[in-house]
Amino acid sequence: MELTAVGKRYGRGGRWILRGVDLSAGPGELVRIAGANGSGKSTLLRLAAGIERPSAGRVARPGPTAYVPERFPPALPFDVVSYLVRVGRVHGLSADRARRRAGEWLDRFGIADRAGTPLSRLSKGTCQKVAVAQALMAEARVLLLDEAWTGLDPQARAVLDEAAAERAATGGTVLFVDHDPARLEGLTSAAYLVGADGALRPAEDATAVPARGGPVMEVEVDVPDGAPLPDRLPGAPERTALAGTAVRLAVPAAHSDALLRRLLLGRPAVRVLAVRACGETGPGTSEGER
Repeated sequence: MELTAVGKRYGRGGRWILRGVDLSAGPGELVRIAGANGSGKSTLLRLAAGIERPSAGRVARPGPTAYVPERFPPALPFDVVSYLVRVGRVHGLSADRARRRAGEWLDRFGIADRAGTPLSRLSKGTCQKVAVAQALMAEARVLLLDEAWTGLDPQARAVLDEAAAERAATGGTVLFVDHDPARLEGLTSAAYLVGADGALRPAEDATAVPARGGPVMEVEVDVPDGAPLPDRLPGAPERTALAGTAVRLAVPAAHSDALLRRLLLGRPAVRVLAVRACGETGPGTSEGER
């Protein structure tokens, strides 16, 4: 996903909502877009999705894009599963695969019993689950989440957290906006702030690199072809080369599940040799000093 010198305003004399925006996000990246209310975050995601056209600059998408809007219009003349199947067909899925994927996501969000319910009769929270499911079911190359967690119950938020991390781990590009500053903490690869002037800048304190200290897990992996592991992994693990092509990764325990998911689902393919708890480290302590 590439945005080059992108600007947006409405009408020739309108205020520039975004101006001179440059953004590059590649496969496997999970990127937070932050900013004050009304700063242009949602506009940026709509431009990235192709829903709106920029007033200046260029937007390049690497492939199919899926988008969860800030507000989902429930007054559509479909029941839940019919709507999801139609969206799946738009994304190029066969009718059978679209129906199967729709059922999987409805079950994952705990609303399989609402498959035949008209959208107009859904509660706000259930409607939001459908909005999220329609974006996840096609496994698009680019996933854009605009306040997608709003209105979800805690269990559904956790499902979406996991789904966003999985999409990045399997090579997708994920851009998200959320009011919770701790959303996907430790998993983001980059974060940007939309300023009052419409410019996009790196958000230095928003990439959520985990603090050292507390319980630590060690994960030993082998990369059969000797390919290097990605530079950015969940929890920013400390790395120690072992014999042959094996590597030991030491990560805060809170991020060990996300790290394992990234290793098992992502590229290059790795073989997990061992996972073990190894006590605690203090700030700045390296693996060799424990």
